[in-house]
Amino acid sequence: MVAAVGACALLATACAWLHAGKPPAATRLAALGAARSVDVRPEPARHYTQRPVWQPCEDEPSYQCTTLAAPLDYAHPESGDITLAVTRLRSTGTASERIGSLLYNPGGPGDSAIDGLRGIAEDFSPAMRAAYDLVAVDPRGVGASTPLDCGSAAPAPATGSRPFAGGKPDFEALDEARAETADACLRHSGRLLPHVGTPDAARDLDLVRALVGDERLHYLGFSYGTYLGATYAELFPSRVGRMVLDGGVDPTIDGYRRFLDPAHGYQVAWEAFAADCARRPGCPVGRSPAEAGRVLDALVARLDRSPRREGKDVAVTGADLLRIVLAALKRPAWDELRLALGEMVAPAGDTAALQRLSAAEEEAVADVGFTAVSCLSAALGPVFTPAQAEALLPAFRRASPQFGAYYSALLTTCAHWPVGPARPAQAFSAPPTAPILVVGTLRDPATPYAWSQALTRLFPSARLVTWDGDGHTAYLQPGSACVDAAVDRYLLSGRLPPAGTVCH
Repeated sequence: MVAAVGACALLATACAWLHAGKPPAATRLAALGAARSVDVRPEPARHYTQRPVWQPCEDEPSYQCTTLAAPLDYAHPESGDITLAVTRLRSTGTASERIGSLLYNPGGPGDSAIDGLRGIAEDFSPAMRAAYDLVAVDPRGVGASTPLDCGSAAPAPATGSRPFAGGKPDFEALDEARAETADACLRHSGRLLPHVGTPDAARDLDLVRALVGDERLHYLGFSYGTYLGATYAELFPSRVGRMVLDGGVDPTIDGYRRFLDPAHGYQVAWEAFAADCARRPGCPVGRSPAEAGRVLDALVARLDRSPRREGKDVAVTGADLLRIVLAALKRPAWDELRLALGEMVAPAGDTAALQRLSAAEEEAVADVGFTAVSCLSAALGPVFTPAQAEALLPAFRRASPQFGAYYSALLTTCAHWPVGPARPAQAFSAPPTAPILVVGTLRDPATPYAWSQALTRLFPSARLVTWDGDGHTAYLQPGSACVDAAVDRYLLSGRLPPAGTVCH
């Protein structure tokens, strides 16, 4: 069902909270590195005139694969090349049905677009498969493209080396671990490190656009992929074709809101899950959201004191449980989460449901690519000292009693990163472009709905479709047929849905 309503009226509590005050300026560090404007240099002719050689992919012959050379530094293309890995699934349609190529990015940052496309391709409608070649390029530094090498170092986990439930993260230990990671990445990938940011990835998209033969970029981006798409539109406004940005990231936020807003978003998602659970018989976390919060806090504290052991090598800590709950809320996987929490509430028994969720859970913040790309963007990379992060812990707990401490631990992520952002987040400019379609989910925990609203307002041509739903992103998700129809209609015909469209 579709309706037109005022956006904040649909989620008054979250919208009101997201307009709350920011921390004092004294609690935020200036971005590392000198701010400079994003500009577009002339395309390096050697790269834009190369001829891709497409071959059946070795591990998936129904797809075609190729590699392309891209400048390490677009400002100085003579300084050397990197390799971009690209894959495509050819259109099933006739020449008259074919529109062009649809470039896809699943988000992250740091996620493989090639892996993501192979996981989603079968979900596209027959009309979409006939109209477009589906194309994915692993971003520079990621996957099969020239990768970042940080040796054996890995980013510090969000939780630190000691329990934080009922207490606080070990900010000092986290800071030390992140400094070690930054040093290792600089030693092993110091030449690549400054060139894995979003503007360079957007220029890579334009290179791929040209080499697949499209005059304009047709694009589908989810989550961080919306930030990448918006950056492309900023750099190449006249080359924007049909662009869908689902689960919008507001490119004007700073590193503080980058994690404070999702902390609150996951709180909203948890309370929605808890309210649904309370209406079902045998809910393992009680009969109200308030009771559910107390039950989860008690479980996390108990597991931090005494991890639950399943077999010789499996131990479930409070931090593990929190990560699994967050992943289940993001998908969303409410049925599986009820089963898993039931296992943990029970004094004994197996943890099959919990282990299934754990196997599906991917912790993006524990990925070097996530850190490297985020730290090159003032909108994504938080730069705080341990003392500053600890001072902000009460604000995070107010925003999210269950998940605030977890997210506050991410505030020192970029404090030691050797390369800083190219410009302040607020410097983002949105020139006129062809019409852009933004999709926002009301109770999206990872990219809160207010971010999609803000992204829509930035572009004069953009229009927002709202899904009154749960989980992260909407297109091709279970139950989102209304969103799917609106997106497909736009990608196939260029027609935007009516202003104020809300899908239920």
